[in-house]
Amino acid sequence: MKICETIREMREYRKGAQGRVALVPTMGYLHEGHLSLVRQARQENDVVVVSIFVNPTQFGPNEDFARYPRDMERDLNLLRAENVDAVFAPDAEEMYGDGFSTYVEVTGLSEVFEGAVRPGHFRGVATVVLKLFNIVQPHCAYFGQKDAQQAAVLKRMVRDLNVDVTIKTCPTIREADGLAASSRNIYLNAEERAAATLLHQGLQAGRHLWQAGEQDPDVITARIKEVLQHPLITLDYVAVVSPDSFTPVTRVEANHLLIIAAKVGTTRLIDNMSLV
Repeated sequence: MKICETIREMREYRKGAQGRVALVPTMGYLHEGHLSLVRQARQENDVVVVSIFVNPTQFGPNEDFARYPRDMERDLNLLRAENVDAVFAPDAEEMYGDGFSTYVEVTGLSEVFEGAVRPGHFRGVATVVLKLFNIVQPHCAYFGQKDAQQAAVLKRMVRDLNVDVTIKTCPTIREADGLAASSRNIYLNAEERAAATLLHQGLQAGRHLWQAGEQDPDVITARIKEVLQHPLITLDYVAVVSPDSFTPVTRVEANHLLIIAAKVGTTRLIDNMSLV
């Protein structure tokens, strides 16, 4: 497994890569969700590149950039076990040199829900992902459904800027109790961890209501909020949206998306569920 710490090293590696190249962008501290993306990429491509970069531009001033979990040795061992071909692991100075001042903004879609709660977040995501695409030159890139709005933003960016990369969205990986796999789950203590399972239970309750014939989004979101009533949970938002535009819907139909963001204790978690 080739480990590239500089853009020059990554580009040199890419020149010699034969066949179809996949990129799995991550911020490290890998879990089963990340590894499921790697496995899907491995099945469908000749060369798999994983990037590990905790991107400072997608964190707000009061967010958890400094304490975001990092363990490069652990991550590299996991990726070797998955037969990954190359890892791109630059530092912030390598990715954002002196005087960096160019950003990518997907207006509209980046300004609602996660974008409204975390101003500038998707600007940071779109910028770093476009940089990764330019450096690695993959044919396709793999992202998790848990970050559904992120995937929608990146698909719009690729479409609007004519980037020749296919965005593939893979299913959310869940723990046995339904909690979506996330690097931030390690922040939760035992009591918070138990409360966090209510996010998935709320989504299930909303979907069950829709499956029983309910099409009013207000009724469905009220049911989800009812499930989420817990002293450790502070809700940021719950909504039913179109999965491509993240526009709230007035009538709930198949393929619409239930979305949740909440703090459990001090840890902010997101989740979603498609209506099928």
